[in-house]
Amino acid sequence: MENKNYHIYPPSGSLDLLSKVESDLLTKSADGELYQLFRNCLLAVLNTGSQTDDASILFQKYQDFEAKISRTERGIKLELMNPPQSVFVDGELTRLIRTNLFSVLRDILYMREIVSSYDKKRLVKYGSQKIATDIVFMTLRNAKALKAAYDYNVVVCWGGHSINEIEYKYAREVGHELGLRRFDICTGCGPGAMEAPMRGAAVGHTQQGHEANRYIGITEPSIIAAEPPNPLVNELIIMPDIEKRIEAFIRLGHGLIVFPGGVGTAEEFLYVLSILMMEENKDQILPIVLTGPKESESYFKTLDHFIEKSLGKEAQRFYEIIIDNPSLVAQRMKQAMPLVKERRKQSEDAYCFNWSLTISEDLQKPFIPTHENMSGLNLHKNQPKEKLAAALRQAFSGIVAGNIKESGIKAIKEHGPFVLHGDPELMELVDQLLNDFVSQGRMKLPGSTYQPCYRVEK
Repeated sequence: MENKNYHIYPPSGSLDLLSKVESDLLTKSADGELYQLFRNCLLAVLNTGSQTDDASILFQKYQDFEAKISRTERGIKLELMNPPQSVFVDGELTRLIRTNLFSVLRDILYMREIVSSYDKKRLVKYGSQKIATDIVFMTLRNAKALKAAYDYNVVVCWGGHSINEIEYKYAREVGHELGLRRFDICTGCGPGAMEAPMRGAAVGHTQQGHEANRYIGITEPSIIAAEPPNPLVNELIIMPDIEKRIEAFIRLGHGLIVFPGGVGTAEEFLYVLSILMMEENKDQILPIVLTGPKESESYFKTLDHFIEKSLGKEAQRFYEIIIDNPSLVAQRMKQAMPLVKERRKQSEDAYCFNWSLTISEDLQKPFIPTHENMSGLNLHKNQPKEKLAAALRQAFSGIVAGNIKESGIKAIKEHGPFVLHGDPELMELVDQLLNDFVSQGRMKLPGSTYQPCYRVEK
């Protein structure tokens, strides 16, 4: 491959200055692990719009890609060596790609600084739950994602990266209806159901003359290479781990829309249900709508059946299912916003960050999906429903890792599939749900053959 180097300076308003220590930390020789994290996230941004779901393919294709940070009289200079050529337009990067590259730099450095600053004394004084939420808040604040002067208008959209064309079009139509009502969109930043509502909202915002549009993409280091940012993301935020990523969605957003997806969407959905089922959160207002075209109705019936049989009817009251009606979905969000605002007023909470929400430690503590941890999950019904939802969320998180994360794929290759144990009835429900995801092509991109990374023992 022809050797090509590019010198990139940050756009106005992004990260402008680095200390000598910070720039030294991101050299290949100083901290190999931190540099590799930085390099991989940069590579993912340079593959914006890619439809891959296998990080190893991306890393293999661009083995000779390197990056170097230096401090100059003009501020920061980022040197890219042998980057993907498809992202350049006449030898130049778009402003959005440049912005997102420096968002990676901002978040990787801040991630190291903020996590390392919490020593044992502070953990003892404040407790791990407050510390985890503090990290989420400060990461979002450092990224300027918390707009104190803004009103309540961020809708979080979850859904699969491998949705079909009909589902993509539907999610785009929902996004259009949200854009017409001046809602901003926050997703996991990848393709599919994460891109479609942003694309639709962009048209709706233009029609309404809504210039301060925000397309927020929240990701984390182990998943960004498998799901590179889509071309609409204009605020890229990298959280330290998957748990803080999901917490950021819930505390930043004012409403939640769930499109068809796979096991990752189920993980996120179980996370939020576990939170809302806690007694401490009984007064919370978070409108949740599950929606898709009529062709996807069976998907929602399957998911709804799983929730009813595993967590009970009380869990079903936290969400509404709307089929094939994009305008009604957006109307539901708009109708709920005065209630969200009133709740924030009553609890003297911020509009831009939901501090009053209680999140249990088992949802905040990073779950490491080893074979031992997966087989040791408490997948039994003789426990509080919110605890069972949290355990099911961990099981699905492990399957996500086995499907698309580099560490999970490696573990499966070395030791075989993860094994899940639990109540026979519950295991039957889990097996049925996962089999439905596989048969609907929701575990891999269309056209690829799925090899299960798990085995359910009943």
